Amino acid sequence: MLRRLHHTQPDNFAFTAANMDWAKGQITKYPDGRQASAVIPLLWRAQEQEGWLSRPAIEYVADMLGMPYIRVLEVATFYFMYQLAPVGSVAHIQICGTTSCMICGAEDLMAVCKERIAPEPHQLSADGKFSWEEVECAGACANAPVAQIGKDYYEDLSQDRLRQLIDDLAAGKVPVPGSQIGRYSSEPASGLTSLTEGVEGRMPHNASVQRAVDLGDTIKRIDGTEVPLTTPWLGKLGKAAPSRSATPNEAKPAMGKPADDTGITVQEAREKSTGVPVSKVEPAKMGTKPAVLSVARDGKADDLKLIKGVGPKLETLLHSLGFYHYDQIAAWTAEELAWVDDNLEGFKGRASRDEWVAQAKLLASGAQTEFSARATKDGKYDA
Repeated sequence: MLRRLHHTQPDNFAFTAANMDWAKGQITKYPDGRQASAVIPLLWRAQEQEGWLSRPAIEYVADMLGMPYIRVLEVATFYFMYQLAPVGSVAHIQICGTTSCMICGAEDLMAVCKERIAPEPHQLSADGKFSWEEVECAGACANAPVAQIGKDYYEDLSQDRLRQLIDDLAAGKVPVPGSQIGRYSSEPASGLTSLTEGVEGRMPHNASVQRAVDLGDTIKRIDGTEVPLTTPWLGKLGKAAPSRSATPNEAKPAMGKPADDTGITVQEAREKSTGVPVSKVEPAKMGTKPAVLSVARDGKADDLKLIKGVGPKLETLLHSLGFYHYDQIAAWTAEELAWVDDNLEGFKGRASRDEWVAQAKLLASGAQTEFSARATKDGKYDA
């Protein structure tokens, strides 16, 4: 299926302050030079904030992560979980159309969506409040047919029940998710026949439904007002925990591997021989610094974003280091490349990983790389 950006786009996008804290927290999960790994959760957060992914939102995330726009467009257009067109302001209803649900009445549910929302998937209702689509297996086959609305599943649906859900949502009500015929989870529709112990003392709803009910608004989009723990793996709100220096008797091992069959790591051996704690040794800078320029020649720098792996942030960083032209990068020796990799703060290793030298040699000669051939002259990229 061909997926393109919507023909009407907003002028701009920006995370709310709290969502920006959350996004920065996500980036701390990944080591220096690997921030691009955060692209999927950041795109998802942008969609949760706005309801869909616009081009400004995609480019905003790309700029945050120092990625070329085309790389992030590739992610957004590949995964069907990203909505590339506006969705209903109240709810976007996703009807599972795979085997179990289809056998149990998914086509009837889609008929309701065509009747009450819009005749075609991804169209907005006349009041702009609703949209719908058919999706692949929702993974709740025992409770078919199923629809996902917002973050929750509505199971064991009938045409009449789906109509009532739409009416309730339109009236500002929040229907209880889960089975719509009273099943606790996915036990037989006729009731439990085994494992009946403890039923009397259980919560009113199963765990996922209970959480949604406790939240009180299962279809609410994340807008930053909920102020979640943005870095729960650190137990902090968006700030990395301070690093703890090793003591003389607690040097950190090199990748956790001994240097030889004595079982002593490289750091431990160095510490024993010098008497200086590893935590006090300044890390050596790698490689040899290349020749640099204070300004671009003739006041006009080459478009370094035509090098695959260089986004707006990396281009700015390269300029700050004194690199403005393809021929400068093309001339880097192995030692000089190592220096550049070590000094790309936040993007260490990127120059080697994306083979900047080989790309720059082609661009400096007037030829194009496969990547640059797809780029437009202003540094933005076609989907």
